Amino acid sequence: MDWWQAILLGIVQGLTEFLPVSSSGHLMIFKELLGADAEGFLDFTVTVHFATVMATIVVFWSAIWKLLKGFFKFKYNDETDYICKILVSLIPVAIVGFLFKDQVDALFSGSLRQVAVGLCVTAVLLWVSDNAGRRFKVPVAKDQRNGISFWQAAVVGLAQAFAVVPGVSRSGSTIATGLLTGVKRDAMAQFSFLMVLIPIIGEQSLDLLKVATGDAVFGSGVGPLTLCLGFIAAFVSGLFACKVMIAIVRKAKLLWFALYCLLVAALIFILA
Repeated sequence: MDWWQAILLGIVQGLTEFLPVSSSGHLMIFKELLGADAEGFLDFTVTVHFATVMATIVVFWSAIWKLLKGFFKFKYNDETDYICKILVSLIPVAIVGFLFKDQVDALFSGSLRQVAVGLCVTAVLLWVSDNAGRRFKVPVAKDQRNGISFWQAAVVGLAQAFAVVPGVSRSGSTIATGLLTGVKRDAMAQFSFLMVLIPIIGEQSLDLLKVATGDAVFGSGVGPLTLCLGFIAAFVSGLFACKVMIAIVRKAKLLWFALYCLLVAALIFILA
């Protein structure tokens, strides 16, 4: 992978991470369009995802700091309740990560048609949640403290675990699932972006630990400069896009994102 390809792919990651259109799917699409080498691409993908997580932390820092301060008061307050619900949402993706890591890694070496199928799934989820929200009033959960209940957090966590498939949008599937279970759009948007922090940071930390102990070689076939350039591009573009994109997700009809996913999928089926 050349340095300019790393920068462009980092920008793609930063701009698409906060939209329900699958950033991992777009990375695979643009990898093919740019002719980037596939060797080490998974490590590159993890790195640029980590960069957008860092951008998310910067943007949501006041909310994160408030949660941490409340949590370490060691009382069951709103902050502790919210963090516990985030932890519940992480159980499914943790199970997938520990038990099916090799299978997940293999998905990133699949064809673009696989990405197209994932985009179609994303489109259906977005369309169903958008129409259901306007046509049917989903009852509010009785224990919906902080705008989301424990069972809703668990169901949203299942959606996040399913979104390890390239082309299936993590934010799209979690937001759509949350809306279908009765979580309001504003509450679900913030929860969706905060619940991804621990899995990505944890995965990156484990990879770095394996490198430090000599059990693995991170970034083989990519190179440290390429990884750094991709990280910086994703972080800067993520900072620029985060607030704008989150505002769009909170207010725009999900139907438009569904149509976009279908259009990209159709182009892949026709041209790939």
